Amino acid sequence: MSEREVLQANAAAGDIAAFDTLMRETKAGLYRFVRRYVGDAEEAYDLVQEAYAAAWLAMRRYDPNRSFEAWLRTIAINKCRDWSRRRRVRRLLLGGFDVHSPEALAVADGAIPPEDRHDADVMTRRLHVAIAALPSKLKEPLLLTAIEERSQAETAQILGLSVKAVEMRVARARQKLAAHLELKS
Repeated sequence: MSEREVLQANAAAGDIAAFDTLMRETKAGLYRFVRRYVGDAEEAYDLVQEAYAAAWLAMRRYDPNRSFEAWLRTIAINKCRDWSRRRRVRRLLLGGFDVHSPEALAVADGAIPPEDRHDADVMTRRLHVAIAALPSKLKEPLLLTAIEERSQAETAQILGLSVKAVEMRVARARQKLAAHLELKS
């Protein structure tokens, strides 16, 4: 049994130190994933905390033979989906968009970026907004395969889809991103 497998088994048995080690090893990657999903740094931080809290509460149900990161990504995706649903309900109840919505972020504020900004920074921000605006069924496979560099098979397992469905959704997501970024040029 590898060191990682021992850690996972100990965490599944309720060892908080083992869970803490797994958390430290995965938090940067999980934060990047969630940040790209929601498009907002503060919201991403909160969602990562929620994902780890939910993971700890569900740790006894975790199968140590399964990848901890894949299991954790599934929890994080569910937290992101919940967050998206809550935001849609708030927008509906408030009759508009909130300031941090992807739609609001996509509207230019007319401010000229400081001279020391690079074109790459501008493009990165536009890409974050475009990714956050994708529907979850396209965003999730795209983030897991293109950004997290997971295989289509692993992505299919995490999302409960077929490999072909992952392939098609990633292709559609890339088409939508290309169209969005081309329109903004």
